[in-house]
Amino acid sequence: MSSDQSAGPFRVVSGEEFRRACGRFAAGVSIATVMDKSPAPHGVTVSSFTSVSLDPPLILICLGHAAVSLPPFRAAGYFGINILEENQRALSEHFARKGHHRFDGLDWRPGETGVPLIAGALAHIECAAVRRLPAGDHDIIIGQVVRARVHKGEPLIHFASRYRRLSDHSL
Repeated sequence: MSSDQSAGPFRVVSGEEFRRACGRFAAGVSIATVMDKSPAPHGVTVSSFTSVSLDPPLILICLGHAAVSLPPFRAAGYFGINILEENQRALSEHFARKGHHRFDGLDWRPGETGVPLIAGALAHIECAAVRRLPAGDHDIIIGQVVRARVHKGEPLIHFASRYRRLSDHSL
């Protein structure tokens, strides 16, 4: 694929059309966390988290250029992913809001790499940042997984601009 921004004979979809289409992809909800040099914790709700490779174990997250948490993520050697449990909707909303210190009064602990791990999360993944790529209005941050812990529970799901719960309706 070339770096040419033209879509050929097709018109480029609007941001709203694209957002609605992507909203039809059910996604788990997670909070990406990092510790800055002071050290102070930072975090942001992300739905753009995915596994990339099993060997080596790699994941990626995408953070918008407007995110106040982006500079600490750009500078950090490690970051964490806290995959939210179905009863952690309030945490997702808390970390999505701007204008407040997101860790005030929050139950968390530093992981082995020092990244903030949020209590009650369904899974904790600690990563070494191995690559950062600007892409459109976001940065793609690729991390090599150095520690992963899984806990019992069900995931918080986001679909069609709403939070959902996973239900077991076998086909």
